[in-house]
Amino acid sequence: MCCDGDCRPLGFLLGLPFAFLSLIISIVGVVVWIVGLLLTLICPCCLCVTVLVEMALELIKAPIHVMEWFTEQIPC
Repeated sequence: MCCDGDCRPLGFLLGLPFAFLSLIISIVGVVVWIVGLLLTLICPCCLCVTVLVEMALELIKAPIHVMEWFTEQIPC
């Protein structure tokens, strides 16, 4: 059996509950992103809103990062 990095079902299964929690956080990130984007359109001079939008984008990507981390931790 060759371990090429693609077959890590145990890491995937262990990461599912955490991915679900991060999915909920990413939904919050979507809401923050939409509100921040609207505020940026209304007043583009607010740099703090731009930082908030960037952080919201990272929250949206959270489930993917969590699953990648878990699958990397468990060997084949």
